[in-house]
Amino acid sequence: MAKKKSSEKSEESSKNIDSDSSGSEEPNFSDPEDFQDDISDSELLGDILQSKPQETDGYESVIVVDGVPQVGPNRIDKLKSVINKVFSKFGNIVNEFYPVTADGTTKGYIFLEYSDPNHALEAVNLTNNFKLDKQHTFQVNLFTDFAKYEQIPDEWEPPQPRPYEGQGDLHYYLLDPDAFDQYAVVTANGQSVQICQNTLPEPTILEERSGWTNTYIKWSPLGTFMATFHKLGIALWAGPNFTQYRKFAHSYVQYIDFSPCEKYLVTYSPQGDPQNPDQKRIIIWDIRTGLEKRSFNPEGPSAWPIFRWSHDDKYFGRVGNDVLSIYETPSFGLLDKKSIKINGIRDFNWSPTDNIVAYWVAEDKDVPASVTLLEIPNRSEIRKKNLFNVADCKIHWQKSGDYLCVKVDRYSKARKEKNEMKYSGMYCNFEIFHMREKQVPVDSVEIKEPIQAFAWEPVGTKFAMIHGESPSINVSFYEVKVGLAPNLLKKFEKRACNHLFWSPHGQFIVLAGLGANGGGSLEFVDTHEFLVMNTTDHFQLSDVEWDPTGRYVFTGVSFWKSKVDTGYWTWSFQGKILKRTNLERFAQILWRPRPPTLLTEKQQKEIKKNLKRYYAQFESKDRMRQSKASKELIEKRALLMEKFQQYREQQVKRWEENKPRRLALRNNIDTDELDADSENVEEEVVEFFIKEEIIPID
Repeated sequence: MAKKKSSEKSEESSKNIDSDSSGSEEPNFSDPEDFQDDISDSELLGDILQSKPQETDGYESVIVVDGVPQVGPNRIDKLKSVINKVFSKFGNIVNEFYPVTADGTTKGYIFLEYSDPNHALEAVNLTNNFKLDKQHTFQVNLFTDFAKYEQIPDEWEPPQPRPYEGQGDLHYYLLDPDAFDQYAVVTANGQSVQICQNTLPEPTILEERSGWTNTYIKWSPLGTFMATFHKLGIALWAGPNFTQYRKFAHSYVQYIDFSPCEKYLVTYSPQGDPQNPDQKRIIIWDIRTGLEKRSFNPEGPSAWPIFRWSHDDKYFGRVGNDVLSIYETPSFGLLDKKSIKINGIRDFNWSPTDNIVAYWVAEDKDVPASVTLLEIPNRSEIRKKNLFNVADCKIHWQKSGDYLCVKVDRYSKARKEKNEMKYSGMYCNFEIFHMREKQVPVDSVEIKEPIQAFAWEPVGTKFAMIHGESPSINVSFYEVKVGLAPNLLKKFEKRACNHLFWSPHGQFIVLAGLGANGGGSLEFVDTHEFLVMNTTDHFQLSDVEWDPTGRYVFTGVSFWKSKVDTGYWTWSFQGKILKRTNLERFAQILWRPRPPTLLTEKQQKEIKKNLKRYYAQFESKDRMRQSKASKELIEKRALLMEKFQQYREQQVKRWEENKPRRLALRNNIDTDELDADSENVEEEVVEFFIKEEIIPID
């Protein structure tokens, strides 16, 4: 019954619809017999057809490796282990296929499938022509390339030239006619980043952006790029307008490091991405292409930077568990395919001018500690120095690579108890290696006091150290000469400092007291005659920054160290205060580095010899700049005075217009014109009770 009633209702409704239409006949939507449809599917379903499955879908992640060794069934497992070691570093391999002959021998080519097509493409780019051994060299291609090469037309057509897209002048800042340096000022949490030019008497703001970085910024070693930190990774900025040069996706990055020649960038995310537990922790990138070259995971606690680079970007290395791993570029594989086994190795560092590694090894029972110089890539040992009763070592290279200083903390007394050595007391000595002399002789400087700081003169053969304990802290200066032991030049006694800051061009040094114990003391010293040019202070001082020319010094109080009196002061190299800048939530200030000069030593000496010839020209420019600044200041003051006069006239006119209203409110008495002693002014004294207090007197 229910079905019958519903059908009757549907028939009735259809009749009503037909009756409501304009005509008695039902509409006909069919095409005529001679109709031809000229609308293509791409016009109707263009957006849907873009996602149409292709025949090659699923093959973009497959690579074909030719040149694989042909081995029997008993050696296939070992071959797979070698292949996985080479190709698994580019991504997760989800499938592999090793074709074999009837007797089980591999055919010399294999198929590997990655979980991500980008990983497959990276494997092709970095392993094609990879030399496995003397007889086998890999030829690696994407599986989809076979279909692409099959469709090559018989007639060759020359490729169309692409329009050139320049990257802009990345070194424009070096072409400033007055050679003004640039610096960056950052407020806390990246709220604002300013790029300023050190013009006189006031700096010029070249660029200012809010939210440019989430934490802080870092310049590349040669000053070409500025790196900013973001939640999703690192961005590099360059060019006249600081346009974005490259982005590197690596979530929650906290530390970065550039290679000395700015070819590569190392990013490190200590905590990793909580949403992605498989995220790579350390990644090395190619700055020019933006491609990931290799990734690593940290092995236990280690100081940043984990990787140390050679001066020419050809090698980089790190210390592992009793091994020193040296990698070569651009393959990013281990040098000679194996690490250097060194039992007890603690730290190492590269020479700033040569491919020489200095490393130190801790004591082990009856085996003494030692410092070794190792030449790379042939791994030949240049010099080794044994050390006894060693607690710790610090390696300090001179900037020109002529000398190496190893600061050795030693135990002063040793006694044997129950087959173990017990130590008490500490002292320090410095082992100076003469790198340019035959057989690398070593001199020692012994200091019986704790060492607070040590620093080589960047240009020259002097070094300085802060030693002693409060209140008797001393600063000593030594000089190293060829064939001679280090000579004590000067000793400043009872100084309130704990850090040394040499000028980039040597000769001048700032002795500073940083932190709560330092008190913010500053002492500017000329080490040619050891003349103290000025003694002053900057309370709660946290940063000292020399400009690349050695003419100016910034001292700052960072918001990260103190919440009050934040800002930075500008000093001359002689210790004369030039400008005080108070900046709320000031966090960081960094000078933009300059690349090494292109002038030879002979040309530099010639310029210094004839420097008096340029004095008049420089003084004339300075006077013009000062007069221009004075003129601009006078014009600015005149404009402000004119605005004030206009404002005053407007207020006087308004005061005159409101005078009748004031008179009406004051019984037509013009109180504005009356003197205080006028008889028309009535004075009324009003007294009222405030408080009564009774104090009994004994």
